[in-house]
Amino acid sequence: MPTLTTTGFNTDSFAAFLASRHEPDWLTQLRRDAWQRFEATALPSRREEEWMRTDIRLLKLDKFAPPAEPMSNVAAPAALLTEGLTLAGHATTVNSQFISSDLGEKWRAKGVWFGGLEQFAAERPEVVRKHLFQVVDSSADKFAALHAACWSGGAVLYVPRNVAIDEPLHMLSAITDGGVDLAHTLVILEENAEATLLAETAGGDKNGLHSGAAELVVGPGARLRYVSLQNWGGGTWHFAHHKAQVHRSGSLQWTIGALGSRLSKVNQHVALVGEHAEAQVNGVMFTEGKQHLSYHTLQHHCAPNCHSDLLYKGALQDTSRIVWRGMIKVDVGAQKTDGYQRNDNLMLSDTARSDSIPGLEIEADDVRCTHGSTTGRVDDQQVFYARCRGLTRKEAVRMIVAGFFQQVFDRITIESVRDALGVAIGRRIREEKE
Repeated sequence: MPTLTTTGFNTDSFAAFLASRHEPDWLTQLRRDAWQRFEATALPSRREEEWMRTDIRLLKLDKFAPPAEPMSNVAAPAALLTEGLTLAGHATTVNSQFISSDLGEKWRAKGVWFGGLEQFAAERPEVVRKHLFQVVDSSADKFAALHAACWSGGAVLYVPRNVAIDEPLHMLSAITDGGVDLAHTLVILEENAEATLLAETAGGDKNGLHSGAAELVVGPGARLRYVSLQNWGGGTWHFAHHKAQVHRSGSLQWTIGALGSRLSKVNQHVALVGEHAEAQVNGVMFTEGKQHLSYHTLQHHCAPNCHSDLLYKGALQDTSRIVWRGMIKVDVGAQKTDGYQRNDNLMLSDTARSDSIPGLEIEADDVRCTHGSTTGRVDDQQVFYARCRGLTRKEAVRMIVAGFFQQVFDRITIESVRDALGVAIGRRIREEKE
């Protein structure tokens, strides 16, 4: 396999990357087309509405390069979401290289596929070609084009018609310091299928780049519970486009935890494309230091009689910043839409900043769509009450923060996920100056 002699995403490194692949012509051409878009597209600037609150001028893309060498003797970090769980399967990617996977024999016998996307593309090309980059827009921005051209690693979950997996599956993506993660997640649930997928990230404490995408296809009558924990190290630049497509009478519960990274810019979209489709989107965000998290959500009602419910909660300390921009979009024919979104933020310091921007774009005339946003500080009376009963200020604040997130935690049906998020947030709370 070729070895890269240059750094940076340039013509030479892309050619070396392509030479290291053994892929069908249609996929190679898809990559070449995306690379042309990448080269022709400028980095986002703060003159653009979507990026005006997110400054990436310190990002040096030329410090990174496409993955072209296999990893060896690299241990993946420990997972946070799986404690006490019996898993149906597990998959691991490190530095964009697929490391390992396993799947229970009873699920393989029913036609379930869970493993590396490259292998699945070789064994089931007709399925991959039908769905790959058909949900996510690979031309959305420069990072989307970069991912479409150079994606590597990641996993695919394919559940055939009428198969219900009653055990969760787990997927871990990790990077070492200075590494690059371009992993792609593809989830396909056929008609009346059911599954739970836990996905988490880790690593990149000093420096790293993630430019990724996730495509979720929920077929007619199918049910998907998808948990995505973003827990990159404090040196990682995190860019991602995640989108779900929910068909007739399908149901999606999508929970995100955003705790890590130096800077994150994530687009999370749900498209309800079939009548009576449902989506519940839950978000837990916690920032510290100089972290900057920017999450843009879209609940797109394309069909009538659909329901969406989004609840994002964020807590901020130090000089960190959270930007949430949410939109409920209702198409002309999507009558009887029921859409709701809410974003609440808890300020744990005077120097943190929260930007909360809910929005509605409604073209139908028989709908019920509402949104709301709140931002406030920790109530000093609550802290005083707790300290009068023997708690330290830090313990009191931790308890108040846990209560703040409880509304989201109550929606999460997997106990290990609730516990992991609660513990991870609790560990990040520092003593506040009185």
